Amino acid sequence: MSFEPRILGFLCNWCSYAGADLAGVSRIQYPPNMRVIRVMCSGRVDPQFIFEALQQGLDGVYVMGCHIGDCHYLEGNHEAIKKFNMVIKFLSIVNLENRVRLDWVSASEGVRFSELVSEFIQDIKNIGPSPLRRDCPDKRLMEKLKAIERAAASDRIRALVGRERKITEQENVYGEKVSQEIYDELLNTAIHDEYIRSRILILLEKEPKSVKDIAAEIEIDPNKVLENILVLKGRAQVDMSEIVDITPIYVRT
Repeated sequence: MSFEPRILGFLCNWCSYAGADLAGVSRIQYPPNMRVIRVMCSGRVDPQFIFEALQQGLDGVYVMGCHIGDCHYLEGNHEAIKKFNMVIKFLSIVNLENRVRLDWVSASEGVRFSELVSEFIQDIKNIGPSPLRRDCPDKRLMEKLKAIERAAASDRIRALVGRERKITEQENVYGEKVSQEIYDELLNTAIHDEYIRSRILILLEKEPKSVKDIAAEIEIDPNKVLENILVLKGRAQVDMSEIVDITPIYVRT
C-alpha cells in the first residue's frame, strides 16, 4: 500500500490562505494531503505549534506567508524567518529538519500554491512516514523532541531569537555591531546547551539520578552533565537530594 503523508499547513490569512482559496475556486489540482490552519500572520506561528504537530505523528508541517515586503503587519514574515531558522537548528539535532518548510505565496498565486504543496508532499513521500506516527512511535525520539520543545521555549532562546535583527543590524551603546556569523555561533551554542538541560530536567522529573546515570542516558561526557547541572541549580530547577556512597543524587525541584 502506498504511503500517503499527513501534512499540517499554517497559512497566513492575507496571502497564502487566499492563494489556496484561489487554487480551489480555479480547480487547480494538487494532492489533498494537507490540512490547513489559517493564522493572521506567518509570524504568529509559534515554534511550539510545529513541535507539537510533529509529536502528534504528522509527517510534515508547512508554514506559508506573504512575500517579503508584502506583509500586512510590515515585518511579520521577518519574524517567521527568525523563528523558522531556529526551528530548523533544533530539528537538525534529531534529523527531522526536512519535515518542515517555510514558503511565500501571494493571494494571486494559486498555481504557485498548488505546485509548492505538491512538491512538499512528494518530498515527504520520498522520506517516508514519520517515526513518531501513533501506531508505533519512536519513544526515544519522542523524548528528544519534547526536550527540544521545552528548550525552544526557554527565556534564553526566546530572547536571542527575538532580538536577532536588533543585535545584528544595530550598534550597541559602544558603537559595536555583532556580525551575523557571531550571532549564529551564539545561537547554536545556546540551542545545544538548552537542549541538553531540557533532557536533564526531563530525566530528573522521572526519578532522582546521579551525574553518571544522566550522562549514560543522554550519551554525553559526565563533565558536561555536571556543568549543566550547576547551571540548573543556579536557576533553582535542580537540587541535590542526597549522597549515596559519596555520589551526589540530583532531583528536579
